[in-house]
Amino acid sequence: MKSRIMLLASAVVLCLPVVAAAQAKGKSKQVQRGEYLVTIGQCHDCHTPLKMGPNGPEPDMARALSGHPADVKMPAAPVKDPSKDLWLFSFAATMTAAAGPWGVSYTANLTPDPETGILRDFTEAQFIATMRTGKHQGQGRAILPPMPWFNVAKMTDEDIKAVFAYLRQIPAVKNKVPDPIFAAPPGGAAPPATPPAGGTPPAPKK
Repeated sequence: MKSRIMLLASAVVLCLPVVAAAQAKGKSKQVQRGEYLVTIGQCHDCHTPLKMGPNGPEPDMARALSGHPADVKMPAAPVKDPSKDLWLFSFAATMTAAAGPWGVSYTANLTPDPETGILRDFTEAQFIATMRTGKHQGQGRAILPPMPWFNVAKMTDEDIKAVFAYLRQIPAVKNKVPDPIFAAPPGGAAPPATPPAGGTPPAPKK
């Protein structure tokens, strides 16, 4: 009996590389490149909510890249005074919501869900324009912090296309992310309809 178990275990181990190779073969080189870029680009850090695991917070891969969970209702964000508070930004425990001088932003659902995925109406060209300009589809609302679009903008067109191709084929997750809350300017005026683009301005050319 013991020898049969050892033989079965050995067969499973030998089959694993074959299964992995088959899975990789099912993805185009472009999609594989996109998956690699999404991973090393730390997209999961904000777009995949954290959950509490046995060793502490861990990515909830059942909701991979689906953005801020609609079932997580956040309380009002702490009010910070930039002239006094050295702790200026606040993040949700899920790492999918952030508050700062711009207001409150919620990370987008990047999955291809036809109802709630933010990229559902994007073409490849519009995705590239979004990453290049920091505006939705290249002409809409500014992308809010902490999304580092200004870093992504330095990627080649081929790499941005690879990211888009990968995001178009990941499992769809139905999750309606809340709209951002824009901070009111000093003096109590109404919040702006379109806040200034977030991120670090480019370094001056020498």
